[in-house]
Amino acid sequence: MEIEWILEKINLVSVIDILLVTCLLYLASHLLRRSHAAALVRGMILALSTLLILLFVVANLFVLPALSWLSNSLLAVVGVAIIIVFQPEIRRALEVLGSSKLVAQRRNLEMDQRRTLNALCSAAFALADKRHGALIVIQRNSNLEPYIQTGIPLDGELSAEMIQTIFFPSTDLHDGAVIIDSAKRIAAAATVLPLTASRNLPDRRLGTRHRAALGISEVSDCLCIVVSEETGSVGLTQAGQIELRLSTHQLREQLQVAIPETPAQTRNVFHWLLGGVWRKESQGTA
Repeated sequence: MEIEWILEKINLVSVIDILLVTCLLYLASHLLRRSHAAALVRGMILALSTLLILLFVVANLFVLPALSWLSNSLLAVVGVAIIIVFQPEIRRALEVLGSSKLVAQRRNLEMDQRRTLNALCSAAFALADKRHGALIVIQRNSNLEPYIQTGIPLDGELSAEMIQTIFFPSTDLHDGAVIIDSAKRIAAAATVLPLTASRNLPDRRLGTRHRAALGISEVSDCLCIVVSEETGSVGLTQAGQIELRLSTHQLREQLQVAIPETPAQTRNVFHWLLGGVWRKESQGTA
């Protein structure tokens, strides 16, 4: 009687439902038997997410009880399954995270940041003491390539001495702005910046250099250090606002808050971390 009842309930949709679940279970088992976990890491997260979405859509669209049960069950066990399948990789990643190399890498990034701040502050106030005007643009996220192309490309290492040399009055590069790119290198000198059109200036006596510093901060998210040759004061523009007559401490403090670690530096940490995990995996399977 039970067999007859089951046979009466079976239809084409039920057969397709059972076949789909069977194929999915077989494919999952086949992958786990034949593949190394390291080879699956890059695609497993995407594959699991896609599988869950497809299961939910198909099960709800065609009212497939078995597939619906599988999708609900998969949600409950997927977290545990990932931990079990990738236990070696998780353990190796934790080893890398706890290693002294990552601490040293972080320390190097902090030292690079400190050198950048030292170079910018030292150059700005050395130029201010000599009454040499300067514009130093510091790129963050906005694209400054159109303005870099208006000047002379340098791609030089950032240092206080280099900036002071560029803005020495008798050099050909002193007229215009220096642009520091996101890699904290001197991308170009003698660049042309847009002037602000705002009439709400804190001081009507501000000249073209200060108006250019405000202008570039209005069209991008960059910072711009401006040194006045008339007063020997140092200012900073950001988001269309200008602060004048900053001290060394004030300038450094604002730069430290506004200039995070560069994207390139941050990516290097993750590349090194992932590289360490994959290298350990390859050594273990070699």
